[in-house]
Amino acid sequence: MTDSGKIRPLREEDWDEVVALERRAYAASGLSEGEEALRSRHRASPSTCFALEYEGALAGYLLALPYPLGSCPDLSLLEQAGPAATNLHAHDLVIAEWARGRGLASRMLRHLEAAGRASGYRTLSLVAVHGTEEKWAALGYRARPGTPLPASYGPNAVPMARRLDEPS
Repeated sequence: MTDSGKIRPLREEDWDEVVALERRAYAASGLSEGEEALRSRHRASPSTCFALEYEGALAGYLLALPYPLGSCPDLSLLEQAGPAATNLHAHDLVIAEWARGRGLASRMLRHLEAAGRASGYRTLSLVAVHGTEEKWAALGYRARPGTPLPASYGPNAVPMARRLDEPS
């Protein structure tokens, strides 16, 4: 039997590896936020932030938080408590390099979608970076032209969203 991984809430002992994964994923593109910003996103909605254990190690994480549709966190700022929203924003999903290609990101995303539906969210939004908008589109996300993005995302980021009552 193969290890399919375990998705669970983030724990204090996960943060060193979460920060390391985030840095490896985003530092070269200037999108790395750093530990305090990541922790602030988790504090905003701990019930929608998850860790992935796979083959006995932390293999990924997902940070999501309520945000009004049409807006998103500024990478250069710490998160502040915001208004209630019917949109859940998938802020950051990173899978460790050694665990990629096993469908783990899709599994984590399905977990988030189920959690979002169970909590009454109507939409799930994200900002596609590193040219990933085609991958997100294949999962049912649609670009939201005209949605303003903070400058911290750079010029090529694409805001996207999907309804949670539609199959992915």
